[in-house]
Amino acid sequence: MNPKRLFRQVHYWLSLAVFVPAAIMFVAGGFLMLKKEIEWIQPGTERGVAEAQLPQASFDQMLAAARQHPEAGIEEWSDIDRIDLRVDRGLAKLRANSGWEVQVDTQTAEVLKVAYRRSDLIETIHDGSFFAEWVKLYIFLPTGILLIIMWGTGGYLFLLPRIVKARKKRDKRTA
Repeated sequence: MNPKRLFRQVHYWLSLAVFVPAAIMFVAGGFLMLKKEIEWIQPGTERGVAEAQLPQASFDQMLAAARQHPEAGIEEWSDIDRIDLRVDRGLAKLRANSGWEVQVDTQTAEVLKVAYRRSDLIETIHDGSFFAEWVKLYIFLPTGILLIIMWGTGGYLFLLPRIVKARKKRDKRTA
């Protein structure tokens, strides 16, 4: 079998194998690329009173401030997934297990913004872990590898006619 026919067949059948997972990856990846531009995906980062200073408010004060917003579902420390401290902005982002984010001024412990954060959910969809850990490892990872193979075979199929045409043109000039 010649390489052109083989690569065409590989490219054709791999496109069927990766169609659905690749579509999910592409759409979720597009949303992730826009996460800083669209508030619906990820809340914009506010600025605290005093920027580029160590926090004056304690973590307990920040927790107390976050408790004032029941939509976030924060009652105790175990309700918080992580705290993103932005010293350069005078801000702490308390990310709740519920998906909500509470932004607290690190000087005054005042809540600056409360919003639902969808970027983490979209990221889990993008990498396949949203569906199940085995989907991430055994469907989305192979899809990525197959897409690399498709990129190579597609590049070959794209360049082959141009290489043949250039070779024929060169042979005509030398003959």
